[in-house]
Amino acid sequence: MTDISPELLSLLTDLVAIDSVNPGLDSTGAGEAPLADHLETWCGERGLAVTRHGSPERPSLLISTTRGAPGPTLVLCGHLDTVGLAGMSEPLAPRIEGGRMHGRGTYDMKGGLAAALVTAARLDVPEHRGRIVVAAVADEENLSQGMEDVLASLSADAAVVTEPTELEVVTAHRGFAWLTVTAYGVAAHGSRPHLGVDAIVAMGPVLTGLAELQTTLAEAAHPLLGPGTVHASLIEGGTEVSTIPDRCVLRVERRTLPGESGATVLAELDAVVDRAREAMPDARFEVTLDLQREPLETSADHPLVQAALDAREAVVGATSSPAGASFWADSALLAGAGIPTILLGPIGEGAHADVEWVDLASVEQTAQILCSIAERLPRTQ
Repeated sequence: MTDISPELLSLLTDLVAIDSVNPGLDSTGAGEAPLADHLETWCGERGLAVTRHGSPERPSLLISTTRGAPGPTLVLCGHLDTVGLAGMSEPLAPRIEGGRMHGRGTYDMKGGLAAALVTAARLDVPEHRGRIVVAAVADEENLSQGMEDVLASLSADAAVVTEPTELEVVTAHRGFAWLTVTAYGVAAHGSRPHLGVDAIVAMGPVLTGLAELQTTLAEAAHPLLGPGTVHASLIEGGTEVSTIPDRCVLRVERRTLPGESGATVLAELDAVVDRAREAMPDARFEVTLDLQREPLETSADHPLVQAALDAREAVVGATSSPAGASFWADSALLAGAGIPTILLGPIGEGAHADVEWVDLASVEQTAQILCSIAERLPRTQ
């Protein structure tokens, strides 16, 4: 016997069985439209209001309760898309073993999305004081275009992103920045190296500088998130073995802490590259900031946080403290739009891995906690 309501189990089973692989990550991916179509039907059968946003091929949904009394608006956010299916055994055939559902997206994050949707259905009653809005968004696994598409239409007192958090109340997570360093040299025949400038060798001091930067970052830790990090992600250069390479491209990822901005990251990498310029004066370097997402930090004193901690204790039966997450999520975009935001979702394992599962009892607990948060939430705007 699995400790989850039949409605929630049925919905989660349907969600996992529908291919919603992000085509920005895998060109063969089905995208979010088939899943959005299914959810629109599911919501319509329950009287929930649905609006579509974004493109027809990559839609996001805003799903709202309509029957509640006046009160605070709580956004529950989850993403429709998943990463790819390669390496998995029957990823779209959800199976249950030992209270766990296995399949792509069970943990990241169709379990949390299903819990949010059932919460909306359960609270769409005249007795509930307030409104629930479920933001079921596209493209979180790539560029977060779905959240960008719905933000202008969102106004709320608080938000909970139902990414998997092992039922912990997450009030902070890291941000990130993706950067590119390009070293330019001079091509020459391998037999005449004195005529060339080796761009790959020129990148050497940059790699050494990144290792030194990581050592520096490790010296300062956030109380919930630990230190910021930096790593060399991808490197490419050269055309053939017998030619001195005239170009080398390095992709860098920097995971950031609250208070660190895109300007912070650029200044750090510029300093690393300046030292490389001194070491390799015949080479030329460029640095670009390709994508940057802010970290999240919601004060532990915020009423949303206390409501979530109290709700979790009521459902789980144990006290807890605010926690941090090392990953980035759409929660930072909600917070950046002025909506106080936390994360809370089910227990499981295998995000982006070949074996992925979610604990079904914790999916039900997530829905119960979300309902309790909504009942406890004061108006904060």
